[in-house]
Amino acid sequence: MIELSHLSKWVKTGSLQTFLLKDINITINKGAFVSIMGPSGSGKSTLLNVIGMLDDWDEGQYLFMGEEVGKLKERAKQALHKDHIGFVFQAYHLIDELTVYENIETPLLYQDIKSAERKAIVADMLDRFQIVGKKDLFPAQLSGGQQQLVGIARALVAKPDLILADEPTGNLNSKQGEEIMEIFTRLNKEDGVTIIQVTHSEKNAAYGDRIINLLDGRIES
Repeated sequence: MIELSHLSKWVKTGSLQTFLLKDINITINKGAFVSIMGPSGSGKSTLLNVIGMLDDWDEGQYLFMGEEVGKLKERAKQALHKDHIGFVFQAYHLIDELTVYENIETPLLYQDIKSAERKAIVADMLDRFQIVGKKDLFPAQLSGGQQQLVGIARALVAKPDLILADEPTGNLNSKQGEEIMEIFTRLNKEDGVTIIQVTHSEKNAAYGDRIINLLDGRIES
């Protein structure tokens, strides 16, 4: 599903070149649950953003579902992201002016889905995450755990093949964090969704079937 070959990303300050990612080689198969670990500044979020097509890179090759991402035009890249990838952020990234219902519906508005079908899909998500009673509330009226549930529901509503999660439990208490990780596990095992999560937590990392350790932009193990 994902293949990174000799991929590097750097920033230049004058004549100084600082590597954010250095010679990354990774293959991730469909249906995998991968945890990326490493200290702050090791390149974890940068790697996730490259995989999610939110960031470019400077050297190497990235294949996603057989497509060479580096050769795609911006519109084709956005379409690939929209059709196959769901993102879950630590800071939720919900739209403050939209209700829970509208936040979850947003990804469907970019697809050719009729209104009645959109309503049915969103209703199913609200039910699945037990937030039907919150559908008319705004993000500011929700707890952190509820906001993260909405963020995950929004990431899943378009039925992505791949979920990218950047510190998905970072702002939650331990009980809420466990609930989120159990949801990811079910998605992976029952629905076959490929999951790549960035985490500082060894407990959360252990939910995955593989751990990639990064240090200074390089893969340690």
